[in-house]
Amino acid sequence: MSLSDKTANYSDDTTQTTPALIFYKNILKKRILLLSALMSLLVIFSILSLKTGSFSISNIDIFKILSGQKTDEIISNILLNIRIPRLISAIIAGAGLSLAGVVMQSLLRNPLASPFTLGISHGAVFGATFAIIFFGAGQMFSTGEGVLLKGGSSYLVVISAFIGSLFAVSLIMLLSLIKNAKPEAIVLGGVALNAFFGAATMLLQYFANDLQVSAALFWTFGDLGKARWNEIWIISAVFLGCFIYFFYNSWNYNAAQWGHEWAKGLGTEIKKIIPIGMLFSCLITAVITAFVGIIGFVGLIAPHIARYIIGNNHRFLIPCSVIVGACLLVLCDILARTILQPVIIPVGIITSFAGAPFFFYLLIKKRSAF
Repeated sequence: MSLSDKTANYSDDTTQTTPALIFYKNILKKRILLLSALMSLLVIFSILSLKTGSFSISNIDIFKILSGQKTDEIISNILLNIRIPRLISAIIAGAGLSLAGVVMQSLLRNPLASPFTLGISHGAVFGATFAIIFFGAGQMFSTGEGVLLKGGSSYLVVISAFIGSLFAVSLIMLLSLIKNAKPEAIVLGGVALNAFFGAATMLLQYFANDLQVSAALFWTFGDLGKARWNEIWIISAVFLGCFIYFFYNSWNYNAAQWGHEWAKGLGTEIKKIIPIGMLFSCLITAVITAFVGIIGFVGLIAPHIARYIIGNNHRFLIPCSVIVGACLLVLCDILARTILQPVIIPVGIITSFAGAPFFFYLLIKKRSAF
């Protein structure tokens, strides 16, 4: 057999589908189907959310309004000005907190890490409270649906909330990187930060007047009804930018799970991706907390559910966590509006009730979640 014939045969062999390639394609199809199923579930929850409330809205009315057709003015106002903004807030907030949670768990290699458990959310609340009391960002006006901050002051609250969350995450990273602390120690550090920022927030409120205390207390409740279209656009823009960055670096997060030495050997610059990743996680947590308040445990629960569904590959884990987080918060919001109807419970209360048992489960669990 000539050399050219051997080369031709070799080329034919390489084009054949190998068992490993078939296995990979099957896994890829399975994961895509899972993501599609989760997206379908999110659509179902979204429709149910638009229908849920003291005022009943039919599927036909929802379709007419969303397609631009004319319908009853009252129904149109309720849907366009109340329920759709609330639904989008739930989707973006749930997705953003889950995105921050999955990145924190990967970078810190800690299954208990999340914006809530590490004190980052409480750091953001302290920053928001500081801005409200000392910078006059707490001027308020009443609407038919509650009390809102004036437009321009909310951005100062976001900046201060980001600084507060950045201070919290700096202490956590110091404990994680310099002292090489165990996951349990980092969580205890987060508990200490929660206590510290809680005490500092109460101290600020103690010396504030009634109006400032009311404005500061406004941020401690995780309420999706706070955000309006301007705030929703800001949260969406921050979320989209962070998601693009995290998804682009999904391979680096895969490498980081093997440890710093392995990651360096695979070409991942750990010293760069950890601070940048935590910085973006802080940013999205601060923006969400500043506009809708503290929503606990979503960033902890959703990544674990996603990891159970789709595995540890961050190329799929990141989008799966985002979708699961959105589904989880939309579902919790539906419960918040139906349990004591017509009274609407702040969704942060529902997520805390749901998240506390899950947190204890992770603490008791012996083997690592990674």
